[in-house]
Amino acid sequence: MGNQGIAVITGGGKGIGAAVCQRLAADGYRILLTYHTSSQAAEKIVKQICIDGGDAFAVRVDCSDPSEVYVLADHPWIRTATGGPVEVLILNHGRYDRMATDELTTEHLQRTMDTNFTGAFHVWKALAPHLTRDARIVVVGSQLGIRGSPHGGDYSASKAALHTWARSLAQAVGPKGQRVNILAPGYIDTAILEDDSSERRALREGEVPLRRIGTPEDMAGVVSFLVSDDSAYVNGAIIHANGGLYLP
Repeated sequence: MGNQGIAVITGGGKGIGAAVCQRLAADGYRILLTYHTSSQAAEKIVKQICIDGGDAFAVRVDCSDPSEVYVLADHPWIRTATGGPVEVLILNHGRYDRMATDELTTEHLQRTMDTNFTGAFHVWKALAPHLTRDARIVVVGSQLGIRGSPHGGDYSASKAALHTWARSLAQAVGPKGQRVNILAPGYIDTAILEDDSSERRALREGEVPLRRIGTPEDMAGVVSFLVSDDSAYVNGAIIHANGGLYLP
């Protein structure tokens, strides 16, 4: 493994985040991942990366709480390094409570926005002084941020805000040499789909032209590309990784 610097991945303990941690570790990055409640899962990822010859550390952070987010920026890996040690920032954390859109309350909407959108902003703001001049940032959005959803209006709204903010940030930091892109997954085999019946899963698979549900590893491959030199001229893009399910 080469030494590619530090990659910070929020929500790195499970699902897409965990796969991204393992892929970027294999690409040579030191992995600093955050988790909120899944400590055992996060430590399992750290252990596996270390077994495979990499370097990783897990930090508990509630990304909706600015005070906890700024503690992340004080982590020894970041605090003791010089010259902006964070080469890659993956904003992946989120919540999805699957509530009917016409039954949403103001409180529920605010809670989702605080985590998915405002939380991502806080993480970026806290780490911005520590990013390298050519840092690569990937924001994990969702196809629902464009399509909307009758049972996730709060989630869809938060991801739509995230997409627009990320594209705006790409324009703002591009002149510095930094790049920001958005990954918009479709149906992915994560906790969001774990309650599907076999019939519902079959219906989802039938909707996708590739006739399968995506894997976290599929998404990690896209992230790996977006932080590599192969995507050096890609900035402010929304990459729809959904098997052809939704073509905007």
